[in-house]
Amino acid sequence: MLQIEHLTKIYGDGTVALDDVSFEVPDGEFLVILGLSGAGKSTLLRCINRLIEPTKGRIIWDGTDITASSGEELRQIRRHIGMIFQEFNLVERTSVLINVLSGRLGYVNPWLSLLHYFPREEVDRALRNLERVGIADLAHKRADELSGGQRQRVGIARALMQEPRLMLADEPVASLDPVLAHSILRYLEQLNREDGITVICSLHFLDLVRRYASHVVGLKDGRVVFQGLPDEITDRRFKEIYGEEAERITVA
Repeated sequence: MLQIEHLTKIYGDGTVALDDVSFEVPDGEFLVILGLSGAGKSTLLRCINRLIEPTKGRIIWDGTDITASSGEELRQIRRHIGMIFQEFNLVERTSVLINVLSGRLGYVNPWLSLLHYFPREEVDRALRNLERVGIADLAHKRADELSGGQRQRVGIARALMQEPRLMLADEPVASLDPVLAHSILRYLEQLNREDGITVICSLHFLDLVRRYASHVVGLKDGRVVFQGLPDEITDRRFKEIYGEEAERITVA
C-alpha cells in the first residue's frame, strides 16, 4: 500500500505545484494520474521516489515513511521503484544493452559499472528484459539510432532491471503516435497483471485512461479534484479536471 498524505510542494519561486494532495494506492493497482500540463503530475511522481523533495506531507509505502528516509534506507527503497520518463532519459551514444544495464546500478559494483563492466548474470538479465519488450535484437545498437517507441521500450527494460514492485511512468506516451501509445501501455499493463507490479502512470488522453486504468486521480492546479473509477469520469467530472471550456481529449 502506498499512502500519500497531505503532500504539498512549493518551488523556490513560490509556485505551488502540489497543494494538500492525499490518496491511497493498493498493491497491484494500475493508477492513472490525469490532468493538463502543469497540473502537478510530474512533480507528484518525482516526489514519490524523492527525485523532488516535498515541502510538506508524508509518503508511506508498506509502512515506511519515504519522506523521512535518507542514506542507505532511501537507496534500498529506490531499488524497488522503477521510473519511466516522457523523454526517455537514455544515454544516446551508448548501446541499448548498456542503457538497460544502467538500471542495475543499485545492485552492482559502481566502479566496475563506470567501465561498463557487468557480471554475466546481469547481462543475461538485461537481454531477458529486452526480449520481454520485443527488442532483444537491438541490444547492440546505439540508443540514438532508435525510434521513439523503441526508446521507450528500452526505458521499460531498464526499469525492470530494478526488479520493481512499484513503477512510476511520467507521461510515457506523450511523444508517441496513437499506435505506439497503445503498444507501450500494453507492456505496462502486462507487467501490472502478470508480475503484480503496482503502476502509477500520468496521462492526458481520456480514452487511454478508460482502457488501462483501474483507478484514477484527477489533478488540477496541484489539487485532487477527482478520485474514482475511469467510468465515473462524467462530462461534469471531466470539466472539473480540464476546465469548463475543455472538450474530451481522445486518441485513435
